[in-house]
Amino acid sequence: MSDVGQSVQLVTFELGEELYGINIMDVNEIVQLQEVRAIPSAPLYVEGIINLRGAITPIISLHRRFNIQRAGSSQEASLLSGFLILDVQGMQLGVLIDKVSRVVTIDMAEIREPPQILSGIGKEYIEGVTSDTSGYLIILDINRLFDPRELQQLGQLSG
Repeated sequence: MSDVGQSVQLVTFELGEELYGINIMDVNEIVQLQEVRAIPSAPLYVEGIINLRGAITPIISLHRRFNIQRAGSSQEASLLSGFLILDVQGMQLGVLIDKVSRVVTIDMAEIREPPQILSGIGKEYIEGVTSDTSGYLIILDINRLFDPRELQQLGQLSG
């Protein structure tokens, strides 16, 4: 991860007490929180589905996936919470976030290997960690969040 002179733009957001980032190239859009329709017998980490301009989009709860407590719900937090709509291996998925933060540009040379365990999240989901003004920023690798079997299950929800 020591690509000197190269940088990456990240969409940053809060989940619980931590700050996370996802490569901006993987984010299609950010949408406001709306009602999610629950799906019976869906995997535990699936919040449900939403209809996003005619496309049925599965909504994933990283809180459940990573065993993270949701942030307290204040009026400001509810205005800044929503979904990141991602393109994961050609499939449109939504990820529930507590609070959208900002887009940042990070020098690739500043990204470090993640510690073995970070806030209960497995190392396999993390691309790297970098320092931020409020502590550190955990960079998620969305392509490693789901194995092929899980992506197939999620595809069945949206089809």
